[in-house]
Amino acid sequence: MRMDHQLAERWIAPESHVLDLGCCNGELLAHLQQKRGVTGYGLEIDADKINEAIGKGLSIIEQDLNDGLARFADNSFDTVVMARALQAVKAPDLLLLDMLRVAREAVITFPNFAHWQNRLHLGLKGLMPVSEALPYEWYNTPNIHLCTFKDFEKLCAQHDIHIISRFAVSDSDKGHSPLMATLIRQAPNLLADVAIYRVTKHKSI
Repeated sequence: MRMDHQLAERWIAPESHVLDLGCCNGELLAHLQQKRGVTGYGLEIDADKINEAIGKGLSIIEQDLNDGLARFADNSFDTVVMARALQAVKAPDLLLLDMLRVAREAVITFPNFAHWQNRLHLGLKGLMPVSEALPYEWYNTPNIHLCTFKDFEKLCAQHDIHIISRFAVSDSDKGHSPLMATLIRQAPNLLADVAIYRVTKHKSI
């Protein structure tokens, strides 16, 4: 299971009700159901991935995330999860607010465009970077709103969204030393290529 999925799992309460946006083949949701006893739904638009997820016994709704979450009532879920999809929707700010309407908390992961390798690639080659966290060429990428740790935290501040927790990880260096792990935590915008946030509109948490 992907590193960001493993870390996001820490914030999902056992037997809670979860909505997984852009759930892909349902890997995370299936794991949460098996290991944490959660219930919930996945939203996905790719028919092949939907069929694969349904084959795992999951409840999947075919929907484009750009259509929002109007089908769900306020506070329908304990947690909404969106792994590496925020940067691929047309209005990430509106979807983020909608997530926190239908659930008390949201767990969000996205590729950090300010990672030092991306900066170096752009600076030296003058080309859009391609990496494990950003594996597409500029002409076929689904990522239309790339952002950084600082961009996301600025957006949260603008909309009175409280950041409960944050992880900064590196897909490109999974076996990094304890020293490197410390440096990543201290300078996430430069050294981490994946951001993982737990956020809420309820500041009492």
